[in-house]
Amino acid sequence: MKTAIKTELFASRAPLEWAVVGNGTLYTAQIPIDAQGQVVEGGIEAQARQTLDNLRHTLEAAGSSMDAVTQVLIYVTDRKYLATVNSLYTDYFQAPYPNRAAIVVAGLAREEMLVELVVYACL
Repeated sequence: MKTAIKTELFASRAPLEWAVVGNGTLYTAQIPIDAQGQVVEGGIEAQARQTLDNLRHTLEAAGSSMDAVTQVLIYVTDRKYLATVNSLYTDYFQAPYPNRAAIVVAGLAREEMLVELVVYACL
């Protein structure tokens, strides 16, 4: 049994939910889009911050917080972007940090996206 989490994020036209809960675990994938569904401009720092803000919003909509995150999968389109994501990471997470992996990919679903996060959290 899964339950969708209602958020205020832009309603995607794709057949997806921004977050679902199953068996006490929240599953979500976050991208750097604003309230109008546009990928934010300003490079990797602006996109990483928007993605992390969207994650925080989603967790709060589920009645939770960043402290509940157990694993983060970071996808970036250039290895050099990882330093920026790392520098922002501690603005959003505190020790003990979630387990994580970082993957460099050739591209993401929207060509202008530089980062995407796949996140699991205990509720």
